[in-house]
Amino acid sequence: MTESGFSGASRYLPISDHGLIGDLRTAALVGVNGTIDWYCCPRFDAPSVFGSILDADRGGSFELAACVPSKTKQFYFPDTNVLITRFYAADGVGEIQDFMPVEDESREIDRHRLIRRVLCVRGALPFRARIAPRFGYGTETHTLSFRGDRAIFQSPSLSLMLTASVPMEGDGTDVRAEFKLLEGESAVFALDRLCDEVAVKTCALAEAEEQFAATVRFWRSWLAGSRYRGRWREMVHRSALTLKLLTYAPTGGIVAAPTTSLPERVGGERNWDYRYVWIRDAAFCVYSLLRLGFVDEAEAFMDFLTSNATMSSSGPAGPLQIMYGIDGRRELPETELGHLEGYEGSAPVRTGNGAVDQLQLDIYGALIDSVYLYDKWGRPISSDRWDQVCMIVDWVCDNWDQPDEGIWETRGGRKNFVYSRLMCWVAIERAIRMATHRGLPADLARWRVARDDIYRQIFRRGWSADLQAFVQHYDDDVLDAAVLMMPLAKFVAPTDPKWLSTLDALGNRLVSDSLVYRYDPAVSPDGIRGDEGTFSICSFWYVEALTRAGRLDDARLAFEKMLTYANHVGLYAEQIGHTGEQLGNFPQAFTHLALISAAFKLDLALG
Repeated sequence: MTESGFSGASRYLPISDHGLIGDLRTAALVGVNGTIDWYCCPRFDAPSVFGSILDADRGGSFELAACVPSKTKQFYFPDTNVLITRFYAADGVGEIQDFMPVEDESREIDRHRLIRRVLCVRGALPFRARIAPRFGYGTETHTLSFRGDRAIFQSPSLSLMLTASVPMEGDGTDVRAEFKLLEGESAVFALDRLCDEVAVKTCALAEAEEQFAATVRFWRSWLAGSRYRGRWREMVHRSALTLKLLTYAPTGGIVAAPTTSLPERVGGERNWDYRYVWIRDAAFCVYSLLRLGFVDEAEAFMDFLTSNATMSSSGPAGPLQIMYGIDGRRELPETELGHLEGYEGSAPVRTGNGAVDQLQLDIYGALIDSVYLYDKWGRPISSDRWDQVCMIVDWVCDNWDQPDEGIWETRGGRKNFVYSRLMCWVAIERAIRMATHRGLPADLARWRVARDDIYRQIFRRGWSADLQAFVQHYDDDVLDAAVLMMPLAKFVAPTDPKWLSTLDALGNRLVSDSLVYRYDPAVSPDGIRGDEGTFSICSFWYVEALTRAGRLDDARLAFEKMLTYANHVGLYAEQIGHTGEQLGNFPQAFTHLALISAAFKLDLALG
């Protein structure tokens, strides 16, 4: 239970003190104090309207809370993405129901509505609201006008309309409201994108109640498609609901996270924009969605990949990009927003991502593995898709033996990363499987030579006799948690003596109470100053590697420990700090994908 005041002692809530709502086009973070401090409209990658999580003074926010001393709790309405924040005060109990109605999933829409229902469930409770949008990441000025009971926020790039069932008043360019609710009474605030193509609507109490019921039905109907019935159903289903929230429905792309520049170390510069679609996530997305039974979502993601991750003229970064915009665009220039101080002073705040131009050979394995999984468990791939696979695999056969920036997007120069070689092996090996299984045309003789050359080179140059472990890159004794993927990708038997000694070495040097560091920047410089927390996806990879090695007691304990690091509503950021705090962009799709995979494998092993 959290103490709540309207402003609070700290200017920033902990990253983990948030829940997520969304409409499959964009999303908003709602703090346990009732404040929406991150919201981009009309898309995930649009400039923020509320961005106080990145600058408490300039970012803008939608504050709504009991205006008397109270304690708060936050939870999701069961089996939905409707978020409820409760306020417990001396004279009453109230709650805010936050949600975004989901429109037609199949097309782009202009309407984006954010609804906040306030209810008094016991006694009486006074509330206060302050709606202070700051358009264009706080760079655009806006005007405020009233049309009857509607407040209009108008900026050069975007206009929003606020309707409420309680009286509102202007405060410069912001809106304020104070009201008191008795037991059984409610109030509604609705924030809509205003545009010529969409008729203006109000949001009366009855309409809000109807949209609340419709939103609950949508999420419950979707989740009913899950086939998971294992031991960790609540956490797996919360992860599935989160992945669905991070989906951009018009294209099927899944963003890595809905936020930008939340720091991997508070006060540091490891701050990146994750509101894009990474090829690296492909195999995990398809695997997790298909295993849970969500074939349509897996197919939509495959359609995104095959429509956008197509071979282009080969340049220094290869024929595929490591990431794409949610609409498939290729240009994602990285810029710094110097006017924003960053979360807890963690500058710079970045938009775009300069890593888009890096050469990362592992993405080819991730892409082909996702095609293989979809062909195996989803629907047989088309002849056009097979032609694309052949083009990619032919390129990999010609280009696998070169240094690259690696899975972690380091900025310290290219190296011969073992993980990159591993995933090149995966790309070729999975294509051979598909060709053999379905009798598809392929240059199998050439592919097999390249596949076997990679295998032998990894064992020859990626193995350290001193460490008795597979290492991060050739010709150096540095460990990297990415090699946990070796048995997961079926490159090495999970009980192979060399793999078991690698697992022990990783456990001794990169694991801290089940939490896994991806590597040690002190001994493997990555071109960026400062250290970071443990990487949560690696922690779930560790669980799966232990499971496959038959160390089930260790795997289950590590998994249960990882579950304790989730936030109060079951969400994970990218990393976990030294005292258990969540760090990095939040919530992160990759972490939730790995949780689903680990839970599924551990369930099977436990019987």
